[in-house]
Amino acid sequence: MKRKIVVTGGSRGIGLGIAKRLIDAGFRVIVVARTLSPEMAAAIEAQPDRWFYAPWDLADIDSIAKLASTIRDDFGDEPLYGLVNNAGIGTAGILAMMPNTTIERIMLMNVISPMILTKFLVRQMMTAKTGRIINISSIVATTGYPGLSAYSASKAALLGFTRSLAREVGALGITVNAVAPGFVDTEMTHGLTDKQREQIKRRSALHAMVSVDDIADAVCFLMSDGATRVTGTTITVDAGNTA
Repeated sequence: MKRKIVVTGGSRGIGLGIAKRLIDAGFRVIVVARTLSPEMAAAIEAQPDRWFYAPWDLADIDSIAKLASTIRDDFGDEPLYGLVNNAGIGTAGILAMMPNTTIERIMLMNVISPMILTKFLVRQMMTAKTGRIINISSIVATTGYPGLSAYSASKAALLGFTRSLAREVGALGITVNAVAPGFVDTEMTHGLTDKQREQIKRRSALHAMVSVDDIADAVCFLMSDGATRVTGTTITVDAGNTA
């Protein structure tokens, strides 16, 4: 029986890269996203027994309980094994000029939504007495970055959530960890100038930016049998930017 994993925000960027790597590792993946990207649609068509798509707006907090029921009932009989909380928004802006509604949406999508989804899905893992939860944070949660005050705060919240939840559910065989990427070459960082990109590379020990595959490899390890005794911790993947 193939293990079933949910990846939020998995139709593009880091989420899609994570989903692909988990598929390659032998898992069945349910991607939760608002829209189905052409790349993911092609992947589903090629491996319809391994890929599943749950169209959902995770900003609709009141509907998340129904999403959890859908994941339990509509995508195979096996219990849920893993959850990757990857969906989020990276809106940048100087805090003094940022509208309240933008700050609220960042916190809703990056903190409240993954916490509520985890609340419902971890119940399925508790029943099965096994499971893996991985929260995608960021190095700016601990380093900070100009123009990312609200975003950094939301990603720091995920680290505290990770550590405490790991203690809550550890006795039931469930691990909870975080992955903190550095600056990754995705749509979220396309606003960086060439000068900023070069500065990031120069600051890193490896003089490089991180790839989506680097993040996916870390997630795949945490889902593997080799990470059975790894919980409550954060794996930083930033090419040595914070070394």
